[in-house]
Amino acid sequence: MAKRRRPFYSDEHEALRETVRQFAERELAPNAQAWDDAGEFPRELYARAGELGLLGLGFPEAHGGIEGDPLGALVLAEEIARGASGGLAAGLMSHGIGAPPIANFGSEELKARVLPGILAGEKICALAISEPSGGSDVANLQTVARREGDDYIINGQKTFITSGMRADWITTAVRTGDTGMGGVSLILVPGDAAGLERTSLPKMGWWASDTATLYFDECRVPAANLLGSENAGFLVIMHNFNNERMHIAGLALGFSRLCLEEALDWAKQRKTFGKPLVHHQVLRHKLVDMMQRIVALESTLDTLAWRLGKGEVPVAEVCMAKNQATQCFEFCAKEAVQILGGAGYIRGTVSERLYRETKVLSIGGGAEEIMKELAARQMGWLR
Repeated sequence: MAKRRRPFYSDEHEALRETVRQFAERELAPNAQAWDDAGEFPRELYARAGELGLLGLGFPEAHGGIEGDPLGALVLAEEIARGASGGLAAGLMSHGIGAPPIANFGSEELKARVLPGILAGEKICALAISEPSGGSDVANLQTVARREGDDYIINGQKTFITSGMRADWITTAVRTGDTGMGGVSLILVPGDAAGLERTSLPKMGWWASDTATLYFDECRVPAANLLGSENAGFLVIMHNFNNERMHIAGLALGFSRLCLEEALDWAKQRKTFGKPLVHHQVLRHKLVDMMQRIVALESTLDTLAWRLGKGEVPVAEVCMAKNQATQCFEFCAKEAVQILGGAGYIRGTVSERLYRETKVLSIGGGAEEIMKELAARQMGWLR
């Protein structure tokens, strides 16, 4: 499909788009199937992304970052999706949800010690919030941390943690105070901390991304690793969620385009009843339905990213956009597999891989149902 310049985006944004697209198409996509089959991708890939500046976008320049804005973040998400693997994108960019609390709320000493290695791709960073008992119910998390002198002692479990098996730094939500959102804090846990154990989780999709359950048993962490103030972590988490949801939406948009591109290419080449599939009206209309949803989603996300860059905090719209994006992705992946027919059910096609990965995007970062409820509350419908 022909490239076109979209409103809101500067020359710098388009240069970033080209850099990320080339990286994804040349270095990620050709290996996506092999890394999916292996259940992991080379750790060296982080360093390569770091060399290109992809890990530092939007982080402080003083610690190895590069100036960025929400439009640039959306470009990064969309184009890294061209690597044709959600697990690869999620694992490679897991610092995108794990490191912002460090950059925004860590002490100057902690930032100087931790961020440069993460942004250079030398260290891996993960975010640990979800628990076996709570899922999206952040205000009622059960992992506890008690203060003992210059340390916190952590006990509890986290699960569904992206990069959880090999993360060197884990931004972890804990309960340091009373029940409810007012007793939540964030602590940066070193991956080699005594009392931390990890178990890998097999998944329906995202095979190339390691996903883990973490076990904290009297896990001792320096109190200096507290991010922000004690018992003030809930608002930090909520702010982080907005960025994560926009990233998920951008990935969903990129993956939707890949599904359309593969289906369109197949429809032009595959012949049935003496003519290419695309010459059959019912197939053409499927492709148009996919494109219709993609164009609408693109417009929604571009406008939202522009508004975020102006300092607005449209939480309800971000929640609804995440749902719009994941629903678009689910539709496009389903229709692409249908158009490919038997070939779409065979491992090795992009659409088959992405079809298995659709549900994780509609669950991760806040499930679809949670997004609807949060949007309703933000719009004041329950007052």
